[in-house]
Amino acid sequence: MSEDLSLRSLLRDTALRPAEAKILMAHILEKHYQLPRSALLSRDEMSLDAEAMADWNHLQARRLHGEPIAYLVGKRGFHNIELYVAPGVLIPRPETELLVEIGLREINHLKSPARILDLGTGSGAIALAIAHEVPGAQLTATDQSEAALAIAKTNAKLLNVATRVQFLLGSWYEAIEEGAPFDIILSNPPYIAAQDSHLSQGDLRFEPVSALTDHGSGLTCLENIILNAKHYLNPNGLLAVEHGFDQSEAVVALMKQADFHDIQTHLDLGGHYRVASGRK
Repeated sequence: MSEDLSLRSLLRDTALRPAEAKILMAHILEKHYQLPRSALLSRDEMSLDAEAMADWNHLQARRLHGEPIAYLVGKRGFHNIELYVAPGVLIPRPETELLVEIGLREINHLKSPARILDLGTGSGAIALAIAHEVPGAQLTATDQSEAALAIAKTNAKLLNVATRVQFLLGSWYEAIEEGAPFDIILSNPPYIAAQDSHLSQGDLRFEPVSALTDHGSGLTCLENIILNAKHYLNPNGLLAVEHGFDQSEAVVALMKQADFHDIQTHLDLGGHYRVASGRK
């Protein structure tokens, strides 16, 4: 009796988690056969050819080794967009969508086209999600990594917003002229402490260390961003930063030290304080 190599059996017999197996198989079907994800059900009796089967086995092995799904399929959904991702950039997470929502709410209250600065843009997630939602917004995004900026620029082209986002190479405010009148500054900086055990677990093992930790207490980058923001914000301009689940008090204290007012803390979907915002 011949071995059953149908999609149904491959998905049933894999050691991967069912949801992850379906993501990888959908990627295989799109890559090799230009078939949509719905083919997982509508054509579950089909068998993979030799090339696709080799690809499936290779992706399975890499995932079982721990490589992130997003790197394996080369994309990740974020807010209302899909981003190309690869080793060299942080994988966008749902928690960071909080920053986008805060930015969009603030834009709705502005009378003139918003000027927004995204510090440490990585894949471009925050800036591009806003550009996708608000055609009139003027966005500047910085990163110290040339590799990250290359990926962000690729995403801007794929999303047809390349002419509306300016990408600059530099660490935090280095590439920005002091006095630049931004209405909103948003940032998801490295905030994991250097000795945190999470850095050696799960997807974090494969992501760029410089995008995860400041190699110190976890607050160094946040302190730089918060204490210097006043030089780049318009009066009453808004700063919002993502931070660790246990850093809310420390970040609020930094905002008070920098003389921000209307300081607010924002919960993520897990019920943790994940973002702090304040006004100049």
